[in-house]
Amino acid sequence: MRLTSLISAAFLAPLLSMTVSATPALAWGAEGHQITGLIAEKHLSEAAAAQIHQFMGKEDLAQASTWPDEMRSAPTDFWRHRAGHWHYVTVAGDDYQPSDRPREGDAISALAAYSAVLRDPKRDKEEKRVALRFVVHIIGDLHQPLHAGAGGDHNDHGGNDVPVVFLGRPMPLHGVWDYGLIEHRGLSSATYASALSASITPTQVSAWSASSPEQWVHESIALRKTIYPQTHKLSEDYAQQHQAEVDERLEQAGVRIAAYLNAMFQPETAGS
Repeated sequence: MRLTSLISAAFLAPLLSMTVSATPALAWGAEGHQITGLIAEKHLSEAAAAQIHQFMGKEDLAQASTWPDEMRSAPTDFWRHRAGHWHYVTVAGDDYQPSDRPREGDAISALAAYSAVLRDPKRDKEEKRVALRFVVHIIGDLHQPLHAGAGGDHNDHGGNDVPVVFLGRPMPLHGVWDYGLIEHRGLSSATYASALSASITPTQVSAWSASSPEQWVHESIALRKTIYPQTHKLSEDYAQQHQAEVDERLEQAGVRIAAYLNAMFQPETAGS
């Protein structure tokens, strides 16, 4: 079945949201995604913000960003076996190749499919709400280095099969990057996002905005190769070594979410 057909099942998912409990977030964690959404809000154009408000109402990008993870416990085939593939990409060689994706698709193909929904004037508000939640979430996921997971004989499910003890707390390496390094800061999502936003320069905004999803994956692959530890006991040294990298990936994701949406909702130019 084509991915565009598969995603149509997601439009019924909000009906389940009040009857199922959420599982722990599996990508950046709720706080990480909220941080990217809060940063993105500061960089939205007026045109994009106005159009998004038309179908999202009072739901901001920080709230939207966590929804695809919150719904992963919904007892349907769509959420349990299909949409789960759309949070990451598999990298069998040195870089991402579309041929490596499973038949259900991956984060790159899902981003394209949901972007098409947002651009389609025939889609209703509920369809666009679901699509925007996925778009914001997926862009965040693609900036978490372990969401560009190695395939083949080296597959460790994005570090989920690599047990470590981070500052005395047992968790998979994936968890260290999803939430461990973020929680280590001891800041609320709002405070963390505000601090990161204050450090982003106009030059960085310009450079980060001029990129593609494939470039985001390429960056994650390069970073992923540097983060596997030599020991399973991770100390403050590991946190200090990689904290700046986590911060930059959150900053980049936030800026790029906004840039992606700004381009999508850019008003038609006169005479075009």
